[in-house]
Amino acid sequence: MGTEREANGKTSGGDDASQLEAASIADVSVEVATVDHTLRKICRKCRKTRRKPKGLKWLQARLLSIPHLAVIIAAVVCVVVIIMWSLLWVFIFRRESNSGAYFAGVFRVANVEFIPEYRQAESHEFVSMANKIQHVVSNVYKVSSVARLYKQAVISDLSNNNKGGVLVHFWMVFVVPRLKSPAVCEECVEAIFRDSVHTSLMNRSSVGYLLGLPVDIDSILINAVQRSDYSSYGAGSQCVDKLYANLPGLSVPLNVFSSWGGVNCHVKLTAVPGSMIRLTVTSFLIEPSDCVSDALTVYDALLPMRGRILHRMCEPVSNSFSLVSTSNVMLLSFRMTSGNKSFRGHFEAIVKEMCMSQIETQLEPGITGQIYSPFHPSLLPPQCFCTWKFETPNSALGVALQFENYVLKPKEVKGCEHGWWKVNEIIFCGSYVGHHTVFRIADHSPEVEFRCSSRNSAQPFQASYSSYNISQPCLQSHFLCSTGLCVEKSRRCDGLDDCQDESDEVFCSRPTKNCGGNSPLHPLFVCNGETDCTNGIDEINCTQETTCSAIRYQCNSGSCILKKNAKCDGVLDCQDHSDEADCACGRPSLVKSIGSSTGQERIVGGDNSVEGEWPWQVSLHFSGNLYCGASVLSSDWLISAAHCFSKERLSDPRYWSAHLGMLTQGSAKHVAEIQRIVVHEYYNAYTFDYDIALLQLKKPWPPSLSPLVQPVCLPPSSHTVTDSHRCIVTGWGYRSEEDKVLPSVLQKAEVSLLSQTDCKKSYGPVSSRMLCAGVPSGERDACRGDSGGPLSCQGPGGGRWFLIGIVSWGAGCGRPNLPGVYTRVNKFTSWIYSHIS
Repeated sequence: MGTEREANGKTSGGDDASQLEAASIADVSVEVATVDHTLRKICRKCRKTRRKPKGLKWLQARLLSIPHLAVIIAAVVCVVVIIMWSLLWVFIFRRESNSGAYFAGVFRVANVEFIPEYRQAESHEFVSMANKIQHVVSNVYKVSSVARLYKQAVISDLSNNNKGGVLVHFWMVFVVPRLKSPAVCEECVEAIFRDSVHTSLMNRSSVGYLLGLPVDIDSILINAVQRSDYSSYGAGSQCVDKLYANLPGLSVPLNVFSSWGGVNCHVKLTAVPGSMIRLTVTSFLIEPSDCVSDALTVYDALLPMRGRILHRMCEPVSNSFSLVSTSNVMLLSFRMTSGNKSFRGHFEAIVKEMCMSQIETQLEPGITGQIYSPFHPSLLPPQCFCTWKFETPNSALGVALQFENYVLKPKEVKGCEHGWWKVNEIIFCGSYVGHHTVFRIADHSPEVEFRCSSRNSAQPFQASYSSYNISQPCLQSHFLCSTGLCVEKSRRCDGLDDCQDESDEVFCSRPTKNCGGNSPLHPLFVCNGETDCTNGIDEINCTQETTCSAIRYQCNSGSCILKKNAKCDGVLDCQDHSDEADCACGRPSLVKSIGSSTGQERIVGGDNSVEGEWPWQVSLHFSGNLYCGASVLSSDWLISAAHCFSKERLSDPRYWSAHLGMLTQGSAKHVAEIQRIVVHEYYNAYTFDYDIALLQLKKPWPPSLSPLVQPVCLPPSSHTVTDSHRCIVTGWGYRSEEDKVLPSVLQKAEVSLLSQTDCKKSYGPVSSRMLCAGVPSGERDACRGDSGGPLSCQGPGGGRWFLIGIVSWGAGCGRPNLPGVYTRVNKFTSWIYSHIS
């Protein structure tokens, strides 16, 4: 019993203990019959004598009761659901609903007279007309399939073009959940507007009606834009200026300085009705960055519409040039970071030209005149027209047009991107090249019609015209080139590209080695670094000065010597020693071997390279993935193929990185960011002509990486590759046409250079800026992923390695009698130095 008491004393307060002591012995003894009764008794007494809980203890007791527990659980679940829904609304649904889609557009309101007050956005007349047009545009979209997403339309500017009426420049904003963004695609938004006008078109007119508003359907253009465009150009922006040229020919100064403080500043230019705007850029001092940080974009509109870009300037401008709009409005969008940046120029209103000429040629072929592109020397606008009507003295004479950097070819299936020409009902397309051409018209009175067809402003052209003998275009002593040029027959097959397309150097028989005859040796054998004659006569007096040509080495002094491969051969050939200057290149230093060269991983029929074997090899990664190859030219310049960067997104240097000093993918000694990409201005995406590009690194690679990173030697234009040269193509590209896995180790394959005659037999019209390399069986070749990488050749005796080719294109990979086609680097030496020097 003492034990029971002690237990009850520990579980009760003082008053409870006294009550237990007062209880009778009989009462206790009755309950002692069984252990169960004893336990129940203790529990009852505990319940009877326990103090009622207060505060939190009472609440806890109530809540833990069974009826209340279900209520508690339901309440907790409800609270959790409410919290989760709130979080979803704040972080997902609300964010989705606040996603804006922004558009800039333009259309012409016909049959409405433009008044000067429309140029002032604060005027009553502008506000009244803008509200009316805004109401019409809003009604179009409020009853469309995107009505629930449409937010507002804002009329930015009213202008007049040469077609009359009022040109409306406007913004549109949609509030679109990202899941529904396809509902407001650019094409969809424009289609809704066009369809609304199209329903009211009558009598083949291009003018339809929207709530009584006459709209020209052909003038409608709507482009998607960034939110930053809308906010920076919109109402209330502190960096938008408007300038007006009210008299034709009156020059209005235009100077912009970075000290103004705006990263984005915009100038809207407007000219007198019926005129066009000519913008002249005197100088533009910026840091070249491929328009990433510093840039000027010129629009053929008053809003930043992608479809109306006239010209973009990403490089500094020191030589004055001009460009022309298609109407009387123009927008200049400046982006200049802090520093000594500036733009200097002016603009003026010009009268639209009636470009039409009647030309009579002279009887003598040598007497010439000049024709010019419209608005010459300004850049060509996207829309222009010109007609020349020629008349020769008699029907035996035709008209010859000699262009400086332009060529006409018959139109194919694709459209004309750089000029549409019609010559006596036959259509031709123009394109830009780096040499002279002659276009002959076998008609004594031809009519030549030209139309601009570029999306943006294009380079101007000019041509000399003269009459020529239709039956004999060239003198009897001359050879007719495919380019239309006439060269002396004695210069045919002399190893020099006189025709500019090698048409005088193909299908030539191998010249004989006239080592002991009276006639001079063929130029191919003279001073090419090999002893072709047993008496060595072909390799004597190679350093004597001679007349300059593409097959003669030119010293920095301007003098030329007979020796073709004088550059960095270890011998001082030029009197000014310039041939041995800048020769820290093309000397690989092997460090260690990786694995075995068993050919288990191949470029196509190639072997594993070893570390340090090709220190100029670069792996170019786009968005983190291998895309192309490149070669090191200097501490901050690389060289690659233009087609690697031909698409709009691929031209943005911010997505690219260069991996240098790398043998195995992922083990680069240095990863460099790209500052800018310079694609050759004449690159042709259809023919791959001029397939060359330069890449400038943001920071030079550290000299401590040498010899694992080293430049390759650039060949001079005279550089010749002979049979004794060793040529290797390298890269991480696929090992076969069907392969799906890229090799991890840098691959190398030895190939032979083919003559241009054999190259043209395989592919047809291969330009003189291309060369072919491979093996007849096709077992060694470059493939996808190798593009832009080097074809390096080493002279006999272990000389330096020169960059002879850049991987460009080909028919498949490793196919018999279909060699790889490479960009011929020595055709671009001067172009390369003009950018990297």
